[in-house]
Amino acid sequence: MGGRPSVEVARVYDPPGDHDGTRVLVDRLWPRGIRKDDPRVGRWLRAVAPSTELRRWYAHRQERFDEFVARYTAELETEEAAQALDELRGLAAEGPVVLTTATRDVDGSHAAVLRDLLTRAA
Repeated sequence: MGGRPSVEVARVYDPPGDHDGTRVLVDRLWPRGIRKDDPRVGRWLRAVAPSTELRRWYAHRQERFDEFVARYTAELETEEAAQALDELRGLAAEGPVVLTTATRDVDGSHAAVLRDLLTRAA
């Protein structure tokens, strides 16, 4: 199986698509209004989410995005986050993955950063 893994990002509130593959919630906090057994969630890997401090600092202010990416990438090197990231890599190697998040700005979120990390040529 060569090539790049299929990794997409979506809001956790969006219904699953027919060809989504494994859905993984990558938020530190559980999304409002979602039951624990909701099929839109799939697995939950909270350890791969940015720290509360970083999330609050960023506050989805677009002018901070580049700095957010740098800080978040550094956080992903901690042992717990690195293990979760390795788990995501394993899931992506097995088939399509959809990283889900509760944020409205999916493309300006940590989920998009994760997608880019996972789809880089290994």
